[in-house]
Amino acid sequence: MIPQPTIEQNEPLVKIQQLQVHFTVRKGLFGTQTVKAVDGVSLTLRRGEVVAVVGESGSGKTTLGRAALGLLKPTAGTVTVEGQQLSRLSDQQRKAFRRRAQVIFQDPFATIDPYMTIYASVAEPLVIHQIGDEAERRQRVYQALNDVRLTPAEEIAGRYPHMLSGGQRQRAGIARALVLQPEYILADEPVSMVDASSRAELLYLLRELQQRFGITFLYITHDIATARHFAQRIVVMYLGRIVESGPAAAIIERPRHPYTQALIAAVPEPNPANRLQPRAVLPGEPPDPSQTPSGCSFHPRCPAFMRGTCEMASPTLVEVVPDHWVACYLYE
Repeated sequence: MIPQPTIEQNEPLVKIQQLQVHFTVRKGLFGTQTVKAVDGVSLTLRRGEVVAVVGESGSGKTTLGRAALGLLKPTAGTVTVEGQQLSRLSDQQRKAFRRRAQVIFQDPFATIDPYMTIYASVAEPLVIHQIGDEAERRQRVYQALNDVRLTPAEEIAGRYPHMLSGGQRQRAGIARALVLQPEYILADEPVSMVDASSRAELLYLLRELQQRFGITFLYITHDIATARHFAQRIVVMYLGRIVESGPAAAIIERPRHPYTQALIAAVPEPNPANRLQPRAVLPGEPPDPSQTPSGCSFHPRCPAFMRGTCEMASPTLVEVVPDHWVACYLYE
């Protein structure tokens, strides 16, 4: 079992308020449609906290993550980091923010240039931000490689990405994110492209690094099982909106929203004795984000659908128990 996190500081680092990110896409020859990728999301990340955003493809979780790091401009709403609104930063302020906030991508090849050595790729952020001389950069690169257990660092640094395994490439991507000593990291599906044996090792490594350096993580994933082991809080999104949020243990052990229940039921059961027990099955696929259903957007797939209620208006988040919020008419 990966050791569970503890929050020593409750000071908010990131505040997301009524965030909307809409895209206009072409429909047919002359028409257009609006995709509400993120639609009125509010979220706070405390300093040193790990928050997981969970959902299927098309839920808006990756768009939320990128907007939360200032990589996408909001249509409406705000993202503030220590009181600074990201959309209003000057170029100089934005560059300074980039030193403090980094990304770990799903695909390590999105971070690690196949034509550069591991040393050059990990050192590149230091060069961009003009940090240190060559000796200091070399020391920081080797330290970052050691931190992610790519050893011996001097030997690994001279290799090219194709000479590493998938898990090692992802560790190199993590080292690149760490080399600037950030306070805030967006981890976008960081373990989804590695094999099962490497997945637990990488999650344990991320947890260890988070505890050691006190980094605030926004962890984006479709796998609610990994969220349980890495995050203190879980936020569940469906078609651009939060449907449930709360402490990780509470979400996993007593999920309230039918969508969250279905996500948990879809996790493979390791105990053969429990595999024959009835499990919730989520029918169909998420609707087209440009044509979201009326009312609660989950109602066409919901096993608890109440005709005359769920399709009429979208439910608001209500606090069912302290710090556990659900957007569902079952709890209103």
